[in-house]
Parts: sequence; C-alpha cells; structure tokens
Amino acid sequence: MNYLALIKSDYQNITDLVIKNLKNIVIIYFETLADQNKINDYILKFTTIHHIPKDIKRLIPSPNVKDITSYKDLKLYLETGFTIILNGSQAIAIETKVNVTRAIEKPTTEPTIFGPKDSLTENYQINLGLIKRRIKSHHLKNVNSYIGKYSKTLISTLYIETIAETDLVDKVIKKLKNISIDGINDIGELKQFLVNESKNVFPALKMTERPDVISKALLEGKVVILLDTSPYALIVPSFLVDFINPVADDYTKSININFLKALRIFCFFLSIMTPAFYVAVTTFNQETIPTNLLLNFQSQRSTVPFPAIVECLITLIICEILRESDTRFPSSYGSAISILGALVLGDAAVAAGIVSPIMIIVVATTFIASLIFTDLEIINAIRYWRFIFIFICAFYGLYGIGIGLILLFANLANYEVFGKPYFYPITPFDPTYIKETLFKMKNTRRSKILSHNHFKGEA
Repeated sequence: MNYLALIKSDYQNITDLVIKNLKNIVIIYFETLADQNKINDYILKFTTIHHIPKDIKRLIPSPNVKDITSYKDLKLYLETGFTIILNGSQAIAIETKVNVTRAIEKPTTEPTIFGPKDSLTENYQINLGLIKRRIKSHHLKNVNSYIGKYSKTLISTLYIETIAETDLVDKVIKKLKNISIDGINDIGELKQFLVNESKNVFPALKMTERPDVISKALLEGKVVILLDTSPYALIVPSFLVDFINPVADDYTKSININFLKALRIFCFFLSIMTPAFYVAVTTFNQETIPTNLLLNFQSQRSTVPFPAIVECLITLIICEILRESDTRFPSSYGSAISILGALVLGDAAVAAGIVSPIMIIVVATTFIASLIFTDLEIINAIRYWRFIFIFICAFYGLYGIGIGLILLFANLANYEVFGKPYFYPITPFDPTYIKETLFKMKNTRRSKILSHNHFKGEA
C-alpha cells in the first residue's frame, strides 16, 4: 500500500504536517503534536549512517515503537502525536508526543484538610500513573478504546478483575463501544450516553478529580472510566450515599466523623424541607407553633403583600441567581459580588416590605445547609426537590411534608444505575456497605452487590 500517496491526498491544506525525505526513508509528523527534540534524539541522529537497515526499528531508541499494519492505524498514530517512518514497504510509528499538559495540582472541587493533595490532569498517562501508584497489582486491568469519529479520544475502563463483577464490567465496555458521536471534549459529556439522565434528577455517576477516591472505588468493586484530555474520572456505579459521604472521612477519627456523617444527612433533609415547612406552618398549620412565635411571624409579614409561597419563591429564585453568578464569575471577585448582592438585596427587600425577616432566616438556613455538599449535581437535585416540596406543602400543609418524603423515597428506591439500586445500602439493606459509607466502622468484608469476592485481603 502506498501510504505516502494516501497521506498527501487526505491531508491537503494542513499546514502543520511535515513530510521529510531522508535517503531511502520518509518521516511524517505534525509539528504541533510532536516534540522536535524527541524527533531529533530518536530519529534524525540515526539517519546520518550510510546504510539504513531494512528493519529500522533496531536503530530507534524510543521506548514506544509500533508496527503499522493498516492505513487506519497509521492515521490514528499520526494524529495522536506519533512520528511515522516509511522505509520501503515497512511503516512504523514512534511516540514523540509533545508535553502540553499542566503539572499535578491540588484538588479544587473536592478539597480536604487531611489526605492526598494530588489531582488528575488532562493527560491520560499521568492519571493512570497516579492510580497505579496506589494500587500495585497485576489484577488492576484497563481496556482502552477510542471514541468520536473526528476527535478519536482515548478512553480507558479500569477495574480489578478479582473484585469487580464481570457482568458490570461487560455492561460498561459494551455501552462505551456502542456510543456513536462526532467528538467528545470532556468526560461530563460521556455521562448522558451511559445512563438515562432524564429519568432522575439525582446524579447517576460520580465525577471525581481525586486519585484516592478512584482507588477506593476500584477496591470496592466499582468500574472507573478515564478520558484523555479530561481532569475527571467517572465512577460506575454510584449511589446516593457516595455523594453525601466523601472518601476524605476515612482520614479522620471515627467518633468525630460519624457525627459529621449524621450532620450531613440532617442537612440533606433540612435543605430540602425548610422552605416547605415555613410555607406549611404560615399558611395552613398555624396551630403547630407557639402563639407568641405565631404573632411574631404575623407582625413581620403584615407588610408583605404576597402569600407565603410567593414570598418564598421570590427569595429562593434571587438566591439561586446569586449562587449561579458566584459559580460563573472569576474566583477573584465572584464571592465578593454574591455576598454584597445578598446583603444589599436582603436588607432592601425587608425594608421595602417585599419579604419578611423570618423568610431571610429560612432561606439563609436552607442555603447554608446545602453548602455542606460540594458536588454541584447533588446540589441541583436538592434544589429540584426543594421546589417540589414547596408546591406540595402550598396545597396540603404539613401533610405535604409526608407526601413529599414518600415521593422522594419512592423515586430513590425505584432508581437503578447499571442494574444496581441507587438507594443502596438502604434498599436493599446491606450493613457491610453502611459501614463503608453512612458510618465509619471497622469492616473486613466487601459489599455483596458490588463484588464477587466478599472478603478483603483475598485475591
């Protein structure tokens, strides 16, 4: 096959393609993807000899030299930073990728006081190395493939073969192979192809930038997906408790962490139900609060021209706008603007009689409780259910709290991710995984639903 003619035909009008004729060989590479120093050290220094052998691989000192058997492979190597050498009918690819990645930095979205301070980068090789530093075993397997008709992005599926269920691994790999798309830029785009995200507002797959979180997930029997160019990994499957209780809890004393775990669960429900409870008791169930407090509430709301639900919705929507602006603004002044906006708008709204002071307290409590969670997707899910509870309580009062809880638990219990129950380990109940997540306790067994090897320390 005349590879050179095919390359010249397919890669017309591409300015960074370099084709060099040296004696009886041809060197082809993209100067924007290949490192000039590596090309000089691995290739050009050895083309000055008078006689180039037929098997030119014996001259190349590069640690990664590939034989090319098809034009499809040649294009893939060329477009990923390899240098192609054509020596008669022989074609080989030498890895000469330029280093265009940033250094390993501290986690930004999952910070922790104790624990490792390294995080993933946009380089797949570095990310895989960070994981293998923690799991030194030949049982850690990874299956590589490429996704995207035009982007040809490298994607890797990691699992520990003696722990992870074979069916789960096969399901994930099959899903990835069936994805047909022009290109993908980040692993966040991949989630919508792996699970039906429109079925439930709660996040089905956990994204993480921490190698220690990935290692813990692999040791539990989960599957991890890495994507080149993305500083995040996907953990499959993920459960609700994984978003509420971070792995960083393992690095602190048990008695203190168990209190914090209980506090997070309390804040989860507090953030969802507080505004709805306010609407219920001020609209329908005034008898549930002391008379003096009720009179105080009514005196504060005497100047507010709206019913409690409208007052609540106005305040919550303004706070959500401030939260979103804080997320999108540059970090150097985003927080200052949101704090200023909250102070000015809150004080002005109370002075103008648009909202009552107690409403400001209720919304502030709600948002402070939600700040205990760092994952944006779980915060968005809490926001969604917060509004559902408000509308139910606007019609049914405190009975709406019970109705909302029934709907919430039914929704969570009916949700599955890759065939695994999302409300696990509550339903089905599993004390083993509860010790891993809801409470910090000594545990020598793995989850029955995630692993076919239930005893830790056994291969």
